[in-house]
Amino acid sequence: MKHLNYFLAFLLLIITSACHTSKKDKAVQEEIKQPNIILILADDMGFGDTKRYNHSSKIPTPNIDELAREGMRFTDAHTNSSVCTPTRYGIITGQYAWRSSLKKGVTWSYDSLIIPKKTKTIATVLKSKGYHTAAVGKWHLGLGWQKEQDSVLFDKPLTAGPTDLGFDYYYGIAASLDIPPYVYIENKKVTQVPNGYSEGNSKTYGGAFWRKGLVAPNFDHYNVLNHLTVTAEAKIKALSKEKAPFFMYFALTAPHTPWIPKDEYKGKSEAGDYGDLMVEVDDVVGRINNLLKSLDIDDNTIVIFTSDNGSALSSDLIAKYQHDTNGPWRGRKGDIYEGGHRVPFIVKWPEKIIQNTQSNQLVSTTDFYATFADIVNENTIQGTGSNRKDSQSFLPALLQEKVPRNMRQSMVYHSVVGMFGLRDKDYVYINGKGSGGFLEVPDTTHIKVPKQIYNLTQDATESENLFVSHAKLAERFQIKLDSIIN
Repeated sequence: MKHLNYFLAFLLLIITSACHTSKKDKAVQEEIKQPNIILILADDMGFGDTKRYNHSSKIPTPNIDELAREGMRFTDAHTNSSVCTPTRYGIITGQYAWRSSLKKGVTWSYDSLIIPKKTKTIATVLKSKGYHTAAVGKWHLGLGWQKEQDSVLFDKPLTAGPTDLGFDYYYGIAASLDIPPYVYIENKKVTQVPNGYSEGNSKTYGGAFWRKGLVAPNFDHYNVLNHLTVTAEAKIKALSKEKAPFFMYFALTAPHTPWIPKDEYKGKSEAGDYGDLMVEVDDVVGRINNLLKSLDIDDNTIVIFTSDNGSALSSDLIAKYQHDTNGPWRGRKGDIYEGGHRVPFIVKWPEKIIQNTQSNQLVSTTDFYATFADIVNENTIQGTGSNRKDSQSFLPALLQEKVPRNMRQSMVYHSVVGMFGLRDKDYVYINGKGSGGFLEVPDTTHIKVPKQIYNLTQDATESENLFVSHAKLAERFQIKLDSIIN
């Protein structure tokens, strides 16, 4: 009997150990199964630039179209602003940008970082779940330049930047490709101190335009997009060898000005230099997508492709090339109208998303924060902070689950001059006159109606202002807008 008791005790020990091992193995497996995430952000790309969104597009985009066929295409996706910096603020923090110190416009060459270092970001959320995090490309949210009187000390490390906001690694440029300084930054240092000066290129905005300013020896405007892509490819290869999942934020510099496609892309579109540069952007997307397949990590990697705002192509060039760069929507970059902020939005996740599907769910670029948190089961953000209120998960839409009641039905966005718009189901309410833009500013002095309401379902071009006939609705919208802002 004594020997039997010993045997039973020993057997129990083995079973208990096996259970603990099983639980441990399961936990490891669950951690390994966390998907890699790559967010590719185009710069100033319009809703109608790809064939998948616009069959009449004058630009061939086979790689972006393939990404859409392999995943899900959203038709009602928006940036939280119609210009660069505030949209990027919303992406990184999950908050509307006007909650920051930036109430309009964008950051400039040597402005300070507008995101406090203690802010929870998409990178810190993923990093808390064991992710390696990296950012490559255009930053445009300000940096901690060290200065002495009016001079920037390029030989000194930055005091603030992406690596203070949850990114383990950063390589890119400070702002847009047409804004100095023209230097590459790796983590907290410029890779080469600028020793030259560019007089700029072209006198008017558009085309091959960039502003005058300091330039480093290794900086060539014509090769920046390719150089950043090579860097992103190398980083993805390195991260793919790690056991932990990775997050890559890849912010392109195109098709923002300067419109300077490399020689091999010239003449590839029927939309001039802008269109040819878009062909190069399409090629970049193809390179990343094909790299994931060659590394055999495609199945469990989420690839997101979108833009930071609408296209800046002028009405003259749109007419010249007969290319509806912003699709059927009114307005363009900078505007409060749909063309300023309705963007292409594609998500591919072979393990979870049914191929070649379409979602009409309303989504905002601020929603990455909550969506990524849901994907990795990060529950610590379920607080009352503005990033949780401004950011709403669209994971149920990706998985084609039953849409919960709290899925986004309204959102706020604003124009370059700080004009607000409120989308609520079929209607959009604009708290001002005109476009609120800056590239083609119409004279609004003759407009007597102070604000605007449009029914997007019945009036996609926002041509019939319903403000007078829908006075009570306008009042409710104003109250709702004020409550969100305040």
